[in-house]
Amino acid sequence: MTNKGLADGLFTDDAPVGETIVSVGPVAAPVKVEASRYTDSGWAAVEADKLWPATWQLACSLDHVKAPGDVFVYEVGVLSILVVHGADGELRAFQNTCLHRGSELCDGHQQGLSEIRCPFHRWSWDLEGRLREVPSRRGFGSLRNDELPLIPASVDTWGPMVFVNPDAEAEPLHDFLSPVPEEARWADVDDFRCKALLSIPVKANWKTIIDGFSETYHVQGIHPEMLRMVDDVNSPQTIWERHGRLTQPYGVASPRIRGGASNQEIWEGFVEVMGGRVGISDPEAAGECPPVGDGETLRDVLAELIRAHFLATEGVDLSRFDTTQMMTMEQYNLFPNITVLIFGDLLQVVAARPGATPNDGFMDVMAFDRVEAGAPRRDPVTAEIEAGSYSMGMVVDQDIANVERAHRGLHSPGLTHLTLSGEECRIINLHRNLDRVCSD
Repeated sequence: MTNKGLADGLFTDDAPVGETIVSVGPVAAPVKVEASRYTDSGWAAVEADKLWPATWQLACSLDHVKAPGDVFVYEVGVLSILVVHGADGELRAFQNTCLHRGSELCDGHQQGLSEIRCPFHRWSWDLEGRLREVPSRRGFGSLRNDELPLIPASVDTWGPMVFVNPDAEAEPLHDFLSPVPEEARWADVDDFRCKALLSIPVKANWKTIIDGFSETYHVQGIHPEMLRMVDDVNSPQTIWERHGRLTQPYGVASPRIRGGASNQEIWEGFVEVMGGRVGISDPEAAGECPPVGDGETLRDVLAELIRAHFLATEGVDLSRFDTTQMMTMEQYNLFPNITVLIFGDLLQVVAARPGATPNDGFMDVMAFDRVEAGAPRRDPVTAEIEAGSYSMGMVVDQDIANVERAHRGLHSPGLTHLTLSGEECRIINLHRNLDRVCSD
């Protein structure tokens, strides 16, 4: 179940865990990845045994557990983890299992709890995980509360995002994520508040889902509307030990457009794809391209329009972010299953989780609003929805519509391997890290 030499010809240094950076180099030949990794129950079993019980994963936002007594249940495969805001103000995580006979303790997202009580036989624990009540205790003979605390898991945060690891002795989250938080420090991600966490069940492996957010080679096929307003070719990628980054400029035309595009065409493309950032929800209302003054670029003009719209509608001053920070997307792919999209005014996260079979998964979309520093937290919309039942924006809608088709083709008996290029280095790095974790 391994791809020997997966990094050959792509990464200049197959660095050990803890090294800082692995740089992207030219590809001498296409990189082959076994298609069975996406469809085989044996490979899924290895992931269930070695990956998910020992890996940091995005569970929810701080808005979901903003007050004492708030509990959020995160599920990945057969594993279930409780994120609990304790009465003492501390955030904790526990395995979602009763120490009596193993029943799950909680479902979904709950607020204002004073205890965690099993619905089966009504054993209860306090919010710090200490056993507090056992009905008909006499029947158990000598039973000590301090011998039966809830089973701990690891929990920590990056900005407004809450991560969990089922392993209570996991390496610190900051070390696991490094150097991503440092690289994204400019974005002040602490100032974002979650407005929605929507989970979408799809007939696709979790890797098929996240692969769609790990390269932009597909823009020409799935998102042709973007070609007028994004450079999908000259977008630098960086590969670190576990994670990767794409730095992609918006407000310029793709080199794939022969003869280029005028400012008017770029403007119309920008409005069609993300006009909400400048206050235009209807692409037909784009009108004439705003004037571009001497010494300015259209990117400068768009950045200022976004700042002005954000100040007028949200009351938040974004003047501290320059044109590059407003108009160049930083996309971070966090091993194994998370992509984080950042602009000066925008934070969006997509995560993929395994479902009941290798051919089922969940796509979680977490959307955030930027607010003034220290603004109160809110109650996010949190729901599981059917694919296509709610628009998440043109680009994400197109990705969702494509993922099941992309996965069905992996079952073709003649397809033994995926054939990947250097542009798909973040997908290759995912498999490189899966080799490390799942082959130990």
